Amino acid sequence: MSASKNAYAASRAKSNGTITTEKSSVIFWVLVVLTGLFMFWAPFQRALFNGGTIDFERSIYSASVWSSIILLLIAILAFFVFKLQEKKDVLTILVFMMPLTYIISLSNAASHYLATNMVYIQMLYATFFILGVFLTRNKIGTVIIARLFMISGYFIVVFGLLYWLGNGSFAGHLVKWFAFMDGTNSNLYRDAVLTDVNGSRLTSVFQYANTYAALLITLILSSLFFIIKSRKWYVVLPHAFLLVPTIVSFWLTLSRGAIVVIPVIVLIMLFFFKISRQILALIQLVLAFITSLVILQKVSDIGIGLQKQTSASESWHGWSILLLASIVFTVLSITIQVFVQPWLERILNRFDSKKYATFILPIVTIVIGLIGAILIFSDTGVKNLLPDNVRTRIENINFQQNSVLERGTFYKDAIKLWKDYPILGAGGGAWASLYEKYQNNPYTSRQAHNFALQYLVEAGALGFLAFIGFVIAVSFFYIRSYIKSSQEKRDLHFLFFIIVISLLAHSMIDFDLSYVYMGAILFLALGGMLSNSSSSPLKLKSHSILIHKSFPAAIGIASLVMFFISAQLLSANGDYKQTLEVIKTSKDYNQIVTPLDKAISLHPGHPDYLLTGQVSRIGILLQVYNQTQKENPNDSTKSEPFFTQAQDLMAQLLKKEPHNRAVAMQQLNMLLLKGKLQDAYEWANAQIPNYPWYTDMYEKSMSLSIDLANQAQTKGDTAGFNSILDKALVTYNTVLTKIDSLKNLPKDQIQGREFAVTPTMALNVGQISYMRGDYTNAVALIKPHMTDNMDDQVNRVLIRWYLAAIQKQGSKDQALMDKLIAKDPNEKQNIDAIMAATFPTK
Repeated sequence: MSASKNAYAASRAKSNGTITTEKSSVIFWVLVVLTGLFMFWAPFQRALFNGGTIDFERSIYSASVWSSIILLLIAILAFFVFKLQEKKDVLTILVFMMPLTYIISLSNAASHYLATNMVYIQMLYATFFILGVFLTRNKIGTVIIARLFMISGYFIVVFGLLYWLGNGSFAGHLVKWFAFMDGTNSNLYRDAVLTDVNGSRLTSVFQYANTYAALLITLILSSLFFIIKSRKWYVVLPHAFLLVPTIVSFWLTLSRGAIVVIPVIVLIMLFFFKISRQILALIQLVLAFITSLVILQKVSDIGIGLQKQTSASESWHGWSILLLASIVFTVLSITIQVFVQPWLERILNRFDSKKYATFILPIVTIVIGLIGAILIFSDTGVKNLLPDNVRTRIENINFQQNSVLERGTFYKDAIKLWKDYPILGAGGGAWASLYEKYQNNPYTSRQAHNFALQYLVEAGALGFLAFIGFVIAVSFFYIRSYIKSSQEKRDLHFLFFIIVISLLAHSMIDFDLSYVYMGAILFLALGGMLSNSSSSPLKLKSHSILIHKSFPAAIGIASLVMFFISAQLLSANGDYKQTLEVIKTSKDYNQIVTPLDKAISLHPGHPDYLLTGQVSRIGILLQVYNQTQKENPNDSTKSEPFFTQAQDLMAQLLKKEPHNRAVAMQQLNMLLLKGKLQDAYEWANAQIPNYPWYTDMYEKSMSLSIDLANQAQTKGDTAGFNSILDKALVTYNTVLTKIDSLKNLPKDQIQGREFAVTPTMALNVGQISYMRGDYTNAVALIKPHMTDNMDDQVNRVLIRWYLAAIQKQGSKDQALMDKLIAKDPNEKQNIDAIMAATFPTK
């Protein structure tokens, strides 16, 4: 009986093993295909930039659908192969700390819309981490993922250069069937070359040069690694051939931050190589950069010219230069790897075993780098090798330039923000929602330009420590295993380390990880680092199915929930897009609101659907309210329901988006529409601290002060009259104080948006001076803001009060009076009314 049971158990085990192998094999290849499709699709959706508006969300929700399917497949695979055996396996579970901390931070969310979006994005990141762990557990999976990353990266490089060298239409036709194209021209990818104050800058798929430079750093160093680790010419060839175009693209981004960061990452890499590889890496990299510099001026000039006027001959000229340089470097690179590498390894092999030997060359590199930096930044002739636009950007690398000073301000403001939400943070999108409240000066930046600080204000100390602890733990397991591993095993997963260190380093000075594609690649690489690691076994003796199968079951449930939510959000976005199409051809209320209401039902509280989009539910209701009120001036029962519904939606929106300036302004306008001056006045004053560098709330507050003061005067409330005017002067002095504070900015830092006393403010404070009998001050305040534009209503009121004030002083300006009356004869009566008015004395 016992023997029979043993035989049965063995047969069952064998059968289960077969099933496991077959199922995991099928799922493995499906996951590989999905990963490859994502790597080629995602970059061309503007790299899934998390811009926080409806314009960017559709691609992110689509990616979330993808990731939920991937997570479900991983759950099925994990059910057969996952065992909680080693300490590193715990990290596969703990990756969900990141989305969990973002869920917790929802309790403090400054914007429910942006915060929930970040939860979905963090779930996507967790999915890609686990994907990296499972796909790179064997050699074939690791090799495939590495090749997919490199091929897709090189495709992005070629795509960008096609635009630079005048072949944008061809590049657009190549990808338009799956890429997010320019709405005005479906054959062009928008801003692949972006022109700003610095000139033409290559951005490729990102529409932002600095983040493209971050990807190029990763590709440059990855290409370098694949070159130096091989002696086979056919392995070296593709990477060597595309290294020079990649470096040329790097220069054409004009990214100063990337130029500063890349030597640091190279230095970190060198510490992981033996001496012979360190020398080869430096030789290959220096040769590649020299080759790029030789052709850079010509390629740069041709590209800049082609952005202004297309020319087939010039385009071919640029390509021929680039191809020739690539061929020359490829030949040199292959020669070095085939003939020089074996010789170097033989003569330096005895040094590799010596303690601290690998530290010598990096230290020498630092010294050489410093000398090179001195040569470039000094008045030697070295920097003259660079094109004018590149040379100008490099010359401007210093700690007193605007971009550095401005980033410093961002970082200080981020710390101020974090101090108000220290533990849990203010939810995803906290910086974009709240920075205007904390900013030192009126800059505009919905990104903090520092991943760590942006993460800190979003998830608080709890979430930030969870992320940092997670990355440190993965790095610890990886580096410890790297030290103990053979060279072959080290090489297999080192690409993932390059990706992680490159993206994290550059994201400390820019918002690279606001691109979900970049974040997904980062977490995929972290998973690849962990899968290669070894760790001590867990002190878990139980073989309970519950322990080992609960994780696959949990992520399976999570994947289904995420699929349902993502599909619903995607459907809502589609309904809103349908609304935009309907309104182009129809003015019928029901036809317009039917898809719009469906979108709102699927995604409640969406600020674009309700208020801030091209078409909004609140906007439509207010339009109908105004129209109905005009048509039925004596019957409010017909118009009032529309306003009531708009106000109900506004109340819901204010709860979810309490720091949205457009929402705050619309609420103010709705109060004014109903004549609730006191409520509007209190609302404007309450919002000033939230938007201290916008003049509109100050204007509204001061204008309402005049209206309320007049009401108080009518009631005979002298104390109330003077109290309100005093508060208006306090508001005005606040504006003056803030204007004065801008004088303390460093001389090289740009202020940002204009912040000054507006004509409306000048009118209001001038009116107050007039009401209090200070006609000289009234003239002094009003006159600088007057213009000759008699069509401007505010300007006419300014002139009206100015003429009254000078007449009170026994003077006149007949020419100005004639101009004003010529525009409107009633202005004479208006001025007489001002002069005849009496105001309470203080």
